[in-house]
Order: sequence, then structure tokens, then C-alpha cells
Amino acid sequence: MNRLKSGLATGGLLALALAISPAIPAGAAAGAGRDKAPAPESQSLKATEQSRAASSASALGLASGEKLTVKSVIADPDGATHVRYERTLDGLRVIGGDFVSHKDASGAVKSVTWNVRKNVTPSTMTPTISKSQAHQAGLAASKADRETATPGELVVFQSATGPKLAYEVITEGIKADQTPTRLHTIVDANTGKTLTSWDDIKEGTGNGIFVGSVSLATSGTSGAYTMKDTHGNYTTDLNQATTGNGTTFTDADDVWGTGSQSNRQSAAVDAHYGAGKTYDYYNTQLGRAGIWNNGTGARSRVHYGQNYQNAFWDGTQMTYGDGAGNAAPLVEIDVAGHEMSHGVTENTAGLAYTGDAGGLNESTSDIFGTAVEWYANNPNDVPDYLIGEKLNLNGNGTPLRYMDKPSKDGASKDCWSSSLGSLDPHYSSGPLNHWYYLASEGSGAKTINGVSYNSPTCDASTVTGIGHLKAEKIWYRTLSTYLTSSSNYAAARTGVIKAAKDLYGVGSAECTAVDKAMGAISAPASTETCGTSGGGGGTGAALTNGGFESGQTGWTGTAGPITNDAGRPARTGSYKMWLGGNGTAGSESESQTFAVPSTATSPTLTYYVRIDTAETTTTSAYDTATVSINGVTKASFSNLSTPKASYAQKTIDLTAYKGTNVTLKFADTEDSSLQTSFVIDDVSTNF
Repeated sequence: MNRLKSGLATGGLLALALAISPAIPAGAAAGAGRDKAPAPESQSLKATEQSRAASSASALGLASGEKLTVKSVIADPDGATHVRYERTLDGLRVIGGDFVSHKDASGAVKSVTWNVRKNVTPSTMTPTISKSQAHQAGLAASKADRETATPGELVVFQSATGPKLAYEVITEGIKADQTPTRLHTIVDANTGKTLTSWDDIKEGTGNGIFVGSVSLATSGTSGAYTMKDTHGNYTTDLNQATTGNGTTFTDADDVWGTGSQSNRQSAAVDAHYGAGKTYDYYNTQLGRAGIWNNGTGARSRVHYGQNYQNAFWDGTQMTYGDGAGNAAPLVEIDVAGHEMSHGVTENTAGLAYTGDAGGLNESTSDIFGTAVEWYANNPNDVPDYLIGEKLNLNGNGTPLRYMDKPSKDGASKDCWSSSLGSLDPHYSSGPLNHWYYLASEGSGAKTINGVSYNSPTCDASTVTGIGHLKAEKIWYRTLSTYLTSSSNYAAARTGVIKAAKDLYGVGSAECTAVDKAMGAISAPASTETCGTSGGGGGTGAALTNGGFESGQTGWTGTAGPITNDAGRPARTGSYKMWLGGNGTAGSESESQTFAVPSTATSPTLTYYVRIDTAETTTTSAYDTATVSINGVTKASFSNLSTPKASYAQKTIDLTAYKGTNVTLKFADTEDSSLQTSFVIDDVSTNF
């Protein structure tokens, strides 16, 4: 089937380099293998694939006793999916039985990546040694004090020589050097031999160029360590190439680098450390599970090209050049945070790299690159409000950018103006960088961590800061909730007010501070104020953009459904939410969280739905859609629903939710042929 909707996602790879030139050099994209990052994991896609697990197992020719559990689903922009499964055999977990089924947009399996092999059936399913024997073997394998061990779980283990019936024993304790240990020991259930073991706690040591001696999260065992952490962040050596994935760094003793550029591992230590700290910052401080918000890490490639004085994010991975003479790698902590944050922007607001939005995009990476530096608090790269201060790309010891007074670099702007959008994003980012510093530390002269700052204001006001972490949390919520791909500085000011009210309350000092900091960079005034909730006294923000005329503003979910595509009419205006209409297997959704005031008498939510279908059946619901509140389905539709080709009003009673925040979600699932379109418009609340 041909897709009925026109594509709304942004086009090719954006040039998101750190240094002055935004262009990604020739050959960079080819090394990525893809020009766009996977979308954040869709729970509805995951549920759909789980419902098909039994038929998938049969189609793949798995043994009759095997059952599949969908671990994750990654959807590509072209509709292809990669479904990761875990297996059980006759009720036993199969350790190493995971695999990935690669499907095209129609749902057809194109290839399968098996872990070791397809077959997981051992020669026998009857153990000859007892759990207590396995338990003792697990204790013997551990070198910890104060240890405890599980009794032993009977499993199937996918070994190098074939699947085996085994016991898994988990031993926990504390090593002599005070490092905690959680050791998994796999014991052959028929011979009693220890087949393998691994520790959940991996604490390698690295000596980086900028970060000095640090602990690194690695994987593997003695003699065969890999520079890969538990989230999947891993680091490879491109060996001066400009294409390919590179070779993952390995080491025998888990001690990496020397701190000197002459050792190829040293730059990798900085990059890997920076990637780990970036993941941890987003996860622990902002509640985001990595770049794609699905718990997965990213690849970092070092030693790119010859004398390449830049670093970039290409939609799937980080890449670092070695600088002038291949002797000055661009692997500083704030660079890692900066580039990886381009991926977060790509997967939230999707800010375009032009106009005001380009400046907001670039500044977002400066803000969170700085945030990661503060979070890491590394004594060899002391946190500051300077960008790339240790790289010396200017050749005179000065940083690339200054957040307290951006114009000190000779090109960036301190204040917003109507001509700002015509500048390179690295310079139009100046005002928002300035806002972040002012919101964090306030105006005027001061010394922080040994660095002198003197931040002016564009309106001659005095600003008092609220601390960098609060400013970061407000900007992240703005980015993820209130901005769209073409947002400008006016939208940013409205967004930070709304975000601050969401996080810290109506009339809060935090809201007043971030709004005042926006005024101090001459951002356009907003009709939104810190003194009112806009929702009638609820616990957070009111429903936003229910008519969809502001595009994605206020809504989060799949790229594409909120559209002005003329293929289906809006009820009013030109935008609507068009779920389905693809004629291929897949799911889409949009959601928004809003407040139901405690003072509301009879609160309701109203929306209008229009359905049309190419399905001819009168008995089977092949394509479905749901409307839910806090995960509870309130309405269901399908290709059998009426009315068709006209809008019908629907109402949901919100009385049970008074005084709380609720999450409204519209979602659909289509099968692999014959489209059904579920079109939503004019969503509103009545309080």
C-alpha cells in the first residue's frame, strides 16, 4: 500500500557540529549507516508486537516449547521495525536466547540477528546435579566478603559450543577494595562445571587527556574488557578514517590510556567518560532514559579523519576529530554533552537548524553540555560557563563561547533582535546561552570556581539566579513539552514560564526569575504570566493547543499525525491529528498532560472524531484507535465504527480526576493492508 499521508518529519541529516563551521564533512554520514535516529520507543508498538509473539515464533520456525517476550521495538523513519525478543524454553529462561527480527514497513521479516545461533534446545532438559551443588559453586567463584548467593535458577544457557541446561547463581558482596560485586555464575546442570561468570559491577580505570584518572563503566572479563557500559554506550577507534563504525576499544587489564595523546585509548577515555556522564545526567537529573528515552546508549567514534578540528552528532552517534596535527582531540566533557544533546533535541522538539529555532537548537546543546560538566564535577575539568575552554581551537587559550556575555567571542549576540535569525546558529544561540547564565547565576560581576564573570542585561535590569540545575530542568521541560520544530525566542519565553509553573508552581520565585532573565535578553514579551495557571486553579498547566493549529506544541508522540495535510479535512482551521491512514502495519499516538481544577463543578473533555476506511469487512476490526486517560481506555474506535467521513462530538467526564494532573492519549494501530483514518480535532476542556 502507498502511504496516504505526506511526510512531516524533518529531512536529511542536520549539520550539528560544535565548532564554527556547521557542515558535516564528506563521508561522515556514510559511517553512520542511517541519517536519522530511531524514534523513542513506542509502547503501543511494543504491545502490538507482543500480541503477535506466538505467530512470530511459529513463522520463524522456533521449537514448540519456545515462547517470546518482546523486550523492545525500535521504529525507523521509513516504517521498518526492529523487534528485540527474549525467549523461554519449556518455561525456563534462555540466557543468550535473545534475537532481533528486522521487518520492513509492511511487517515482513527481512532478516534476523540471532545471538550465537537460532537453536536453543539442549541435548537434555533433565539436571543431574542439585541446586545446592550449584549454590556452592557460585559461592566458590566469588572473591567477595559478606556475600550472599541465590539458591540457583534452572535455565538454558546459550554457550559457545551449544545450548546447555544450567543453573544461574547470583552472588552479591563487597570486594576487598570496597567495590560492590554482583556476580552471575553459570553452572552446567549435568557436569557441575562452571561454564562462565560475569559481574554486573564493571569499574575500569581510565587516564584521559582532559578528565585525568577516572573510573570507567566497561564490560567483559579479565583479558577481554570492552569499552562498553551497561546502557550500551560504547567507543570505537576510526583510525583516521571518515567512514565506517570503527573498532570497539578492548583491553586486557581494564586500565585504559595514559593521559597522553600518543596512546590511542586516552582520547577514548574522555569520550566514553563524557558519554556515560551525559547519559547519567539526563537519567538522574531530568528523568530521561538516554537520547531516545528508551534506555539505550550511543556509539562514540574517536580519531576521525586527519587533523579534523571538530566533533559532531549525525543522528545516531558521536564523532570526534583529533584536532590540528592529530594532536588535540576534541573530547572535552562539555563537547560530549553538547553533541549528544543534539540527539535529545532531535527526539523532542526537533528544532530546525535555521532562524531563531537554529539558535535555540545550538544553545540547547551548549546549555546541556555545560550541565553535564557541572554534573560530572571533574577536578581536571572544573565546571564553568565557558564552552570548549580546554580545546584551544582559537590558538590563544580562549574558549569557543562565553555564556555570561556571548559577544566576547566577537560574533555571538547577547540580546535578541528581529534580525537574529539570519545568523549562523552558533551565533544566534548567544541570547539563550545568556538567559541560561542569568537564570542560573544572575547578573553582575562575580567569581565562580575561580573564573571571573560579569554578565550584563539588555534592559539594564538586575537578575537574581535560581541555580543552574533549576534552570536546566525548566529548559528541558520547555524543550520536551512546549517547543516545536520552528519555535522562536517568543515561544521560548512562553515555554519557560509554563514550564516553571509546571515544576515550581504558579507565582513561584523560579517562574519570576526565568521570565525576568528572558526580559534581560530582550526576548519578545509573552501573554503568559507567572501569576496565573491558565487552568482555573488546578495543579499544573491547562490543555494546550487542542485545535492543533500550533502544530506539535503541547503534544508528545509520533512524528507526523499532527498535520495540515489536505488529504483529510480539519473540523476547524487547517491542522488536525490524523492517526492511521497509512495502509501498513504500525501504530501512532499523541498525548498531553494537563490539570483538572479541584474547584471544577462538572469537568469534561470534548473532542471531535472523523473516521474513514478502505476496509470492506462488516465484521472484523482490523484497524483500531483508543482514547485513554492515565492509561485507562475511555473510548474505542475501529474500521467498523460510525459515523464515517463526518465529525462526531465525544465527551469524557473528568469528575473523578478533580485536583490532579491527567494524561490524555490518542492512539491507533493499523494492520498491514487497507487504510483506516482516525482524525481528531478541537479537543477542549470545560471547567
